[in-house]
Amino acid sequence: MTKTALITGATSGIGHATAYEFAKHGINLILCGRRLERLHTIKKALDRLTNVHILNFDVRNKTRVFEAIESLPDAFKTIDILINNAGNAHGLDPIQTGSIDDWDAMMDINVKGLLYVSKAVIPQMTARQSGHIINIGSSAGKEVYPKGNVYCGSKHAVLAITEGMRIDLNPFGIKVGSINPGLVETEFSQVRFKGDDIANSVYKGYKALQADDIAEIIYFAISRPAHVNIADMLVFPTAQANNTTLKKEL
Repeated sequence: MTKTALITGATSGIGHATAYEFAKHGINLILCGRRLERLHTIKKALDRLTNVHILNFDVRNKTRVFEAIESLPDAFKTIDILINNAGNAHGLDPIQTGSIDDWDAMMDINVKGLLYVSKAVIPQMTARQSGHIINIGSSAGKEVYPKGNVYCGSKHAVLAITEGMRIDLNPFGIKVGSINPGLVETEFSQVRFKGDDIANSVYKGYKALQADDIAEIIYFAISRPAHVNIADMLVFPTAQANNTTLKKEL
């Protein structure tokens, strides 16, 4: 039976790559994002591979999250796989000089947005007693690094929520796991550093993970047999040993 997956943050980076990876395997897609034009472009590209429906909303907007998911046509109402990918990082400042606006954005998107989308989708999974949820975390959820304070806090929260979900949903036979990448070369750094020279230098001198690498791992996780659940996976590029140790070529 063909499955349907809902992917948040599908307009770029890991979410975008995961949409393409799932489409190659014939999974029906509900692609969610803030940038409507990009959603239309991706839908047009993937329509030849699978059935695609787009939802245009910001995960921070609780009302819009529930309205959008409630609006799904019958052919897409049954969500078998939820990929909570939407997330962001803003700034790299010590706690004493950090921006409250940046803090709000990270907590609202990385934590509350994930909860809103999950809350909108989980009831149908518990009713069917089946489903698979993957939350995209980060190595920042495993280890705090200098000036990462609130971002790391938000990703630690993602891991704790994932573990709580897995316990609470265990009686319903629902798989829950997290994929936690280290340095991935996407527009992530452009958002974090607002497109300045720091952003342009983040991935120089070594081979970072690519969005496609993580998309392939996500597909591996969701394609395991029914009795296998990838609960928690940490993924680094070879050049990265932890959040503060990186081998760069001179």
